[in-house]
Amino acid sequence: MDFSRTKNLTRGFSDPDHALGPGDIVIIGAGLAGLFTALRLAPLPVTVVAAAPLGQGASSVWAQGGIAAAVGEGDTPAQHAADTIAAGGGLVDVHVANVIAAEAPERIADLLRYGVPFDRDLAGHFVLSREAAHSQKRVVRVSGDRAGSAIMQALIAAVQVTPSIRVLEGYEAQDLILEAGSGSKPCVSGVRLVRTEAKNMGAFDFIPASAVVMATGGAGALYSVTTNPIYARGEAVAFAARAGAVIADAEFVQFHPTAIDAQMDPAPLASEALRGEGALLVNGAGERFMLAIDPKGELAPRDIVARGVASEIAAGRGAFLDCREAIGAEFPTAFPTVYALCREAGIDPVSGLIPVAPAAHYHMGGVATDLSGRTSLEGLWAVGEVASTGLHGANRLASNSLLEAVVLGARVATDISKLVSPARAVPAARTYRASKDKLLDDVRRATLIAQLRATMSAHVGVVRNGSGLEQALAIFREIGAEAGDDGLVANMALTSEIIAGSALLRTESRGAHFRSDYPEPVAKLAHRSAVTLADIRSIGRKGQRAKEKRLEARLPL
Repeated sequence: MDFSRTKNLTRGFSDPDHALGPGDIVIIGAGLAGLFTALRLAPLPVTVVAAAPLGQGASSVWAQGGIAAAVGEGDTPAQHAADTIAAGGGLVDVHVANVIAAEAPERIADLLRYGVPFDRDLAGHFVLSREAAHSQKRVVRVSGDRAGSAIMQALIAAVQVTPSIRVLEGYEAQDLILEAGSGSKPCVSGVRLVRTEAKNMGAFDFIPASAVVMATGGAGALYSVTTNPIYARGEAVAFAARAGAVIADAEFVQFHPTAIDAQMDPAPLASEALRGEGALLVNGAGERFMLAIDPKGELAPRDIVARGVASEIAAGRGAFLDCREAIGAEFPTAFPTVYALCREAGIDPVSGLIPVAPAAHYHMGGVATDLSGRTSLEGLWAVGEVASTGLHGANRLASNSLLEAVVLGARVATDISKLVSPARAVPAARTYRASKDKLLDDVRRATLIAQLRATMSAHVGVVRNGSGLEQALAIFREIGAEAGDDGLVANMALTSEIIAGSALLRTESRGAHFRSDYPEPVAKLAHRSAVTLADIRSIGRKGQRAKEKRLEARLPL
């Protein structure tokens, strides 16, 4: 792994030598990042590809905490950036952190103009909450824990009345279409799509594009225990890597320490804002355990809290969130979303404890971009969780994810507007039938996906080691080989392989990446990572040392 490859990664990829070709500006994904970018691109015609109806299937809707921004009295963007840098395990790009923190208040103002009803007090000031590793109360909320849903509702309403935006629902992107670009580099000229309806699986369509923006979200659904919706499978990382894009920091997966442990898929989330209001973590004996691990206790960085919770569960003591004293009878009105989720799971958080467990929550890694969202491929931008800007480093600071989505969404729109003229942004909004591939049958597909997710949780989870990662690589390679033309399974297997391979190469523990065989950070590895598909495939042979054991290593389904 070439750690030096990312040293100047976010200083800007080179400009295309020519104007981008005709076609739609295609945005893949209809979460906060995708819709905000589309709105900022108006009046240029844009097609948003959405796997599900607007408001469904996007992680943004489920975000409970809010957006971090230095808008409170006494707070500054410099303090916000400093907290971000401190939380990132030495890997945060300082320039990126400063730029995004500085632009945060302006983006909050944008969201207000789009109709987002942020909580205010009687004097009109924002009601702010404090979350883990923040030095100030700076998380802007809506109705306590409904920020994601409220923001998305406002943006959806704005999109629906913006004539330049067309939404293509019921399609998922499964690959990029390339053509010759400037020099010897390929250029992204379109997207291969598949209809999400099962009856049409295997029938592929092509949509030409003057520019493609990936806003597909994260990779949490690659794990068997996750807070993410089913569509967060990290597929865009796979097809971008297959096209030659650089992937950065893929080994860093953040596990939310307090998913509600109710055997639900996805696992409902008990917002970090609960701990910000004073809720405590206790084990089955009622003992508070986080203070013995970190002086910040429940508000320690997420990776530390996640390992603390995982340790109590592994020891058989269990882990629980105690909100009875800190929130108590106010729970139903202060945190209505979490309260409803608890009641659905048969838990009364007012009078009882909430059982919790770590769950895959956020991917700090992704397709490497600069501060304009440009990837290393001409014609391709990325924004939101699928992108890796350098903001999060090894451990994302709470509520910085929605912020990054809107700040970079605005920057992507500005950059594309300079390159794509209105004459070239043809408002076609149509697809062309391209091919029909042979897919796995439904039962075999489900079996392979279940095996992949179990392997990710077992070997690429909160605590990792070399042997387990090698076993995981071997399994993902076999799944990918069997998947063949089945793009869904092939993409999931390749993204899992990239994450596991990157984790195997980082022989240290840092932030959310913890290896029991290398439990300490290593100074010479204090750089962001960058890989291509060729890099991952070359180290894959190393992972074959466990080849003879791979059948036994497979987990029972």
